[in-house]
Amino acid sequence: MKTMPRLQFMSWRDRAIGAALLGVATLAPAAAFKATLLVPAGDERLDRTRVERAYFGHPTGPASDGVQVALKEARLELESAGASLAVETVEVGSAAEARAAAQKAEKGGAVALLADLPADWLLAGADAVRLPVLNLGATEDRLRQQDCRARLLHVIPSERMRADALAQALVSRKWSSVLLLTGPSAQDAQRAAVAQAAIRRYGLKLAGPRPFKLSGDPRERDLANPLLLTQGAHDVVWVVDSDGEFARMLPYRTATPRPVVGDAGLTALAWHAQYDRFGAPQVSRRFAKGAQRPMSAADWSAWMGGKALAAAVVAAPKGPAAAVHKALLETELDGSKGVAMSFRPWDGQLRQTMLLTDGQGVIGTAPVDGVLHPKNSLDTLGVDAPEKLCKVAR
Repeated sequence: MKTMPRLQFMSWRDRAIGAALLGVATLAPAAAFKATLLVPAGDERLDRTRVERAYFGHPTGPASDGVQVALKEARLELESAGASLAVETVEVGSAAEARAAAQKAEKGGAVALLADLPADWLLAGADAVRLPVLNLGATEDRLRQQDCRARLLHVIPSERMRADALAQALVSRKWSSVLLLTGPSAQDAQRAAVAQAAIRRYGLKLAGPRPFKLSGDPRERDLANPLLLTQGAHDVVWVVDSDGEFARMLPYRTATPRPVVGDAGLTALAWHAQYDRFGAPQVSRRFAKGAQRPMSAADWSAWMGGKALAAAVVAAPKGPAAAVHKALLETELDGSKGVAMSFRPWDGQLRQTMLLTDGQGVIGTAPVDGVLHPKNSLDTLGVDAPEKLCKVAR
């Protein structure tokens, strides 16, 4: 007598496990991308005494904090695209070390560089490789103009963008006469020239540039006396102080009751932890949870650099570096400022809204209402296409 074959039944649990195992077996391995973050060794900006003073616009912690928060936030999107992204932080102590570290990163398979370096060190690293380089910390306008590079992109706002934002704010308040106080350093002189360019651009009147100097020499005491420096008729005092010590003592010490702007009083920054629109509080809270400190403007730039690189990898999950660079130039980004941001093709600068803050909260944004542009109002901040000195093709 022929027996019928015995039917084998699988439970729902066995079928689920089998399907999961089959799915795992057929998944392609994630494409592993890596990048390198170059930072200064023994960064003087992060000296404890400077960080405690919390000067306007100065970093309060390492750039790696913002980058890592961005990568953590992008992990799910990267996995969905079949990719992963890791960023190694490398400290360098000179332009030569920046060049060597950049070359080592390129040979090691890095798809891009991020850099929080002085301008000359940044250029040395960018010139040594054919990778896209995201500038997180250098604000000098020459990097966007005569010293621009084809693969160098700028996340942090330029000095001209900050100055234009302040000038727009002064125009909107009808504070048309500006007394400009400038510090003694070469950086102060360069930034004062940028401020004067913004003053001219928006039709403000320069009441007179005056130098100040903090000194222990009794013969130079008057050069740091706010009552003497702010004599005369003007609507507002604009202070340029890259060090920050004089500027922080200037508000409420002027000869006449006048607002202070620039490096104290009212300033224009990429970010402030008290910004409360467009999802900004959630961004600040996530950063504070990860880094154990409030999110500064420098931190936002680092976070945005990591976010931009992750978005480019998602857009070009198979690489190579050239495809990631192309994606960086073409992808629109959301930085929780209420506008779509992208890199300008003529100077590599990230278009973005600037926040106007007194250090306690955000009292406005720039571009201010009423400032118009034929294509994109964000291009009223910084060097516009007709003004460009950059000659490279991106």
